[in-house]
Amino acid sequence: MTLSADDLTEGLSRVLARAGMEAPAELERLTGGATMESWRFLSGGEAFVLRRAPSLEFMADRPFGHDTEAAVIRAAKAAGVTAPEVIAELQLEDGIGSGFVMRALPGTADPKVILQFDEADALLREAAQDLARIHSLTRDDVPAAVPVMDYRAAIADLRAQFEEAGGDRPIIALGLKWMEDNCPEPCEPVLNHGDYRLGNLLAEEGHLTGVLDWELAHFGDRHEDLAFGCMAVWRFARYDRPALGLGSLEAYFAAYEAESGCTVDPARFRYWLIHRTVWWALGCLKMAQVWRSGEDRMLERVVISRRTSEQELDLLMLLEEDAPEEERVEPIETLDWGLSCGQADAGELAQAVSEWLETLKEQIVGHDRFQLAVARNALGIIERDYRLLPSYIEHFGLTGDILDGKKGLVTPGLLADQRQKAFEKTNVDSPKYPALAVARKKWTGDN
Repeated sequence: MTLSADDLTEGLSRVLARAGMEAPAELERLTGGATMESWRFLSGGEAFVLRRAPSLEFMADRPFGHDTEAAVIRAAKAAGVTAPEVIAELQLEDGIGSGFVMRALPGTADPKVILQFDEADALLREAAQDLARIHSLTRDDVPAAVPVMDYRAAIADLRAQFEEAGGDRPIIALGLKWMEDNCPEPCEPVLNHGDYRLGNLLAEEGHLTGVLDWELAHFGDRHEDLAFGCMAVWRFARYDRPALGLGSLEAYFAAYEAESGCTVDPARFRYWLIHRTVWWALGCLKMAQVWRSGEDRMLERVVISRRTSEQELDLLMLLEEDAPEEERVEPIETLDWGLSCGQADAGELAQAVSEWLETLKEQIVGHDRFQLAVARNALGIIERDYRLLPSYIEHFGLTGDILDGKKGLVTPGLLADQRQKAFEKTNVDSPKYPALAVARKKWTGDN
């Protein structure tokens, strides 16, 4: 549902009136948010945030609605979690879609800012303690609509998503097959936040001030929540600090164990690190289909779809630990882009448009400025893709053989070939991705 600022203000006024609050002022779209929209506004001189779906259709295939999400947040806050205060839920007659209003919390969710805090150790402890409190919530504390994960069914669902998306990415196939072969036995389920990572944590002066985005809450293995925030992608510039980009796994686990009274199992942690890497790889891949369908034509979606290669790179570095030694020592080649001559090629045209857009940066504000950065990123992908695409061809037969167990990490040359492809593709899609430098040194010996 695309709304004008006036329509959104009018509908939001109805929501606030039910809560006995003044009409909104200074309504502003916040940047980021790959799935849900966030709008900041003032009411009675205080700051609030509206969280809403871009369309009612967008909520159709989700496990629960915003009413359940709001109830989970309220339960978490009551359990001592640093969660926001939910003020009011949107109703159909408000005419502005699905969502709810929260009181704004202090601090920033920007990982770049948070990772510069001097008190990273203290923030890591607080995050571990909050996660343990989330895991203390029981089925009786939240609505029955919050699902319980079936591990095997979750793998089957990911495999179906993979096949629907083309089924032509061998590294994802390796991950799916590994998960099928190494899925742990179920354990007593706890409430998982489902998206506990930098980007969804608010912090100020080195202290946790809020836990956001509860739309993926479910009951499952506590190690899933612990692992998700430790994925390489969510460490951002601090690949060297594996726990949320803030510190060591040892410190993270110790703080969690002290608060929860439960011991972290490294084997289960590794399983869920791989599982959620595959999950996010397919989540990125799906963004392109969401855009193609017309469900949401946000520019960011098509760019996020190209971040699939980041997860393939990370996944391969996780999986190769299980490969034979003779396969792990095989090096790959570095890239040589070469120089163009004659008329400007398609890549150079994209680069020229990107450079021109950069000159408009100071004239654009708010969410449009964020979109400008996304647009320039897209043009950069086009420019690099033009030079590599002819050599990047996948074969459906290989993924089928991997999923059937006919080929895998023990197959001579397969690991080296997929390393090369992952390295080249990530250089095109995300050349500044921190894990790429780690892969370069590990796989080529170059710094």
